[in-house]
Amino acid sequence: MGQKQEEDSGGGEYLFKIVLIGDSAVGKSNLLSRFACNEFDSNSKATIGVEFQTQVVEIDGKEVKAQIWDTAGQERFRAVTSAYYRGAVGALIVYDITRRSSFESVKRWLDELTIHCDTTVARMLVGNKCDLENIRDVSKEEGKTLAEEEGLFFMETSALDSTNVEAAFEVVIRQIYNNVSRKVLNSDAYKAELTVNRVTLKNGANASKDSLVNFSCCAR
Repeated sequence: MGQKQEEDSGGGEYLFKIVLIGDSAVGKSNLLSRFACNEFDSNSKATIGVEFQTQVVEIDGKEVKAQIWDTAGQERFRAVTSAYYRGAVGALIVYDITRRSSFESVKRWLDELTIHCDTTVARMLVGNKCDLENIRDVSKEEGKTLAEEEGLFFMETSALDSTNVEAAFEVVIRQIYNNVSRKVLNSDAYKAELTVNRVTLKNGANASKDSLVNFSCCAR
């Protein structure tokens, strides 16, 4: 399928920078590796500095390259902040449903996103580790309420068992694409040449009606 897509693809390719933010150990790196490589490392160590991976998706016949950035959540790595956010048009704000302190940090991360991004950003609030229901410390309703207050998409995920991981990233990518299509973003700034890792993005990809809450058609 990838070969056929290469042969059939015409112009109209885009490069979207998406950042993963949230406290340390909420599972940002495993969310990224699950989405980009379908891998999960139960022994993964804290990210040092910045890493990124790319994934190519197809939306409405157009190929879109998502460059997804992952950084350390620890305060001692805050020096990377400005460069990390520069050019981002999408963000997943991640907390751990078993650790309330990570949920309470969400507003601080949102404030930082607002300070360092000077363009429209598609934003998704992600409650990760939903496979650990037995030690849940933040209810799904609390996540939905915060997302509604802040105008965010919302979804609970599990990098361990793949629940909603692909769907969360794809919703953000599609929203960025919609922003470009509506001229909210300058499409010329996001043209790109494409590489490997192709998947097809369908409407409502892999998201059940209960799993995705959309509180903003044009996330701030």
